[in-house]
Amino acid sequence: MSHEEHAAGGAHVMSPKVLLGIWGALIFLTALTVWSAQHDLGRIDLVVAMGIATIKASLVALYFMHLRYDKGFHGVVIIGALVFVFLFVSMVLLDRNQYQADIDARTIELEAR
Repeated sequence: MSHEEHAAGGAHVMSPKVLLGIWGALIFLTALTVWSAQHDLGRIDLVVAMGIATIKASLVALYFMHLRYDKGFHGVVIIGALVFVFLFVSMVLLDRNQYQADIDARTIELEAR
């Protein structure tokens, strides 16, 4: 299919080899997620889980949502949205230390009831 046909609204067809490769990668990453959930990785536990989830989400977005073959603008919009989510979550985590003592005190109070 030519670029003109794709731009005119034609569907992009991926080869079975690519689809099976992505499926295999997703299955492997799912098994890695299960393995990492069963083992205590200490301080990097969250980093590993989020890294695996990010890779899996990227593969789905790039290949099954066809963003790899779409206009660059759509990729910029997705990346921008992810940056804003990262910023919002970071601000919440930065502010968490300010209120952690109150949260712990309230949790102990509720557990005592």
